[in-house]
Amino acid sequence: MYKNLLAALLLTVATASAGLAQNQKLSTNSSKAERLYEKADEYTRARDFNRALDALAQAIDKDPNFVEAYIRAANLNKMMGNKVAVYNLLDKGLQLVPYSPTYGGYYFDLADLQFERGEYAAAKENYEAFLKSKPKNPKLVTWSRSQVKTAEYALQAMQQPVDFDPIQMPGNLNRFGLQYFPYTTADQRYFIYTARTSSRPDHDENIFISERVDGEWQDPLPISKAINTHANEGAATISGDGKSLVFTSCNRPDSQGDCDLYISFRTGDEWSKPKNMGNVVNSRAWDSQPSLSADGRTLYFSSTRGGGVGKEDIWVAYLNEDGSWQKPVNLGPSVNSTGRDMAPSVHTSGSTLYFVSDGHIGLGGLDIFKTTREKNQKWSEPQNLGYPLNTHADEGSLFITPDNTVGYYSRQENTDAGAATIQLYRFDVPAAWRSSENSTYAQGRVFDKSTKKPLAAQVQLYNVENDSLVQQVSSDMVNGEYTVVLTEGKQYALYVSAPDYLMSSLSFDYTSPKSLSPVALDVYLEPIKAGAAVVLNNLFFDTGKYNLERKSKTELNKLIKLLQQNEKVRLEIAGHTDDVGSDSDNKVLSERRAKAVVDYLSSNGISKDRLRYKGYGEAKPVQPNTSEENRQLNRRIEMLVL
Repeated sequence: MYKNLLAALLLTVATASAGLAQNQKLSTNSSKAERLYEKADEYTRARDFNRALDALAQAIDKDPNFVEAYIRAANLNKMMGNKVAVYNLLDKGLQLVPYSPTYGGYYFDLADLQFERGEYAAAKENYEAFLKSKPKNPKLVTWSRSQVKTAEYALQAMQQPVDFDPIQMPGNLNRFGLQYFPYTTADQRYFIYTARTSSRPDHDENIFISERVDGEWQDPLPISKAINTHANEGAATISGDGKSLVFTSCNRPDSQGDCDLYISFRTGDEWSKPKNMGNVVNSRAWDSQPSLSADGRTLYFSSTRGGGVGKEDIWVAYLNEDGSWQKPVNLGPSVNSTGRDMAPSVHTSGSTLYFVSDGHIGLGGLDIFKTTREKNQKWSEPQNLGYPLNTHADEGSLFITPDNTVGYYSRQENTDAGAATIQLYRFDVPAAWRSSENSTYAQGRVFDKSTKKPLAAQVQLYNVENDSLVQQVSSDMVNGEYTVVLTEGKQYALYVSAPDYLMSSLSFDYTSPKSLSPVALDVYLEPIKAGAAVVLNNLFFDTGKYNLERKSKTELNKLIKLLQQNEKVRLEIAGHTDDVGSDSDNKVLSERRAKAVVDYLSSNGISKDRLRYKGYGEAKPVQPNTSEENRQLNRRIEMLVL
């Protein structure tokens, strides 16, 4: 907006200055230079700009200190769109004379060109010279003051560079003219990104995927014929388990607006036909640049729809239990500015959001920022990731791996032949850029314990401290695969369930400092039949006590739901201990603990006729009581189908 306004203003200023020069003494004492200057004026009026520029070049050659010739040539080059020439001519010409309000518009013009090159100190000086000339255009005044602040911030940031050493990704990934919007799955097995051969209109965007094999990224392939078409498909995001894909496509027959968000699901190795996410999520405006949470149940994206803070804003939508999406909500002024806020990338932990913006103070253009979700669930004030990641140019999207060690991003540069390209880079993540929480993942397959065949099951991860559902995914019906993300500082209960099967209850405790490492865990679900038994791993008691701790509530309520869904099932709740203490004391303790579970179930609507409890003490160990790890396994509550 400012650029177009500036062009019109400078053309007026330059023409007025040129006309004024005809009636005033020129700065040259060379009659030959003056005649060439006048000849250039004749060519300009005849709109023969090339001959006019040639005459001005000769005039400057005759007198290198001929200020008006530099100014006139700069103005003509600006009309012809030659920024390099304008920069060189104004830079040389304005240095020949002391400050003068007469040249106010040219100070502005040169300042903008210097800023585009990252010459912050010189740009700041010329913006201030423009402001000193007391310009009357309020928009240009506001712009110049903003640019002065940006230049000051940039100069300070450059004095405190971040330790950042990006490495260009392998040539097989950077095989296209343009590649951007990198994402990986939680296990970093798959790398997806958007690519196109060049910026030519006939070269459309498509989504590509590469698999890591033995630590090396394989040649990228089109993600699916069901997804990539002759239209543009890009700016894609993938869920942590690699089974949900949301991407942007424009001008499809079923589009709601300029560009819409589409969703596709993977079963086995096949992706479903993409579905427009509908008018609840999409609008009649531009909706793009999605970022899915690890479990695919929260979606961040950019949009120009009404009701926002700036031009492009970041919005968030949540998935309902029935699979429908809620109406998107604007992230508000704590994240969105009056400028452009785009390309959100939520960390796998869900605690940190990375995005680009030109509305928050930065180094110019679109800079990369991060914001952290605080305890009150609000987002913190965005933090600029600093120099040299951010520069005077527009920066692209950024992705940080779950363990906060590796980052991926794209940046624009020129080839040796001078052509514009966008390349993918990887880097070691500086401490200041890391998400507030580290994450890892649990991954495995779900099987029917009797047939050993893969099973489609619901996999839910709960935070037992507050009984909240953190993630919910489904195991693949073809191969049984599932992936869930585990974040440090939390104690989790993992439930795997399917109709006509006993639920599997697993526990992950990351509340104490420990190294986060991936967990490989296959799950075998027991069909519901007499004699089937499973351990309830998320029931908690104090040592030597039988009162259920508050964080047992998640497990107990899951058990209630299982019994409500299977009304004919009767259970024995069995308590077991290790061999520490006397046999009699252990039997009493185990019985009281089992009774505490039955009492909770019966007090919450489960008929006592369907329940019984029994304490076995130390009589039925599952492991020899030879270590603390084995003793912990022996201290357990089981449910047995009667």
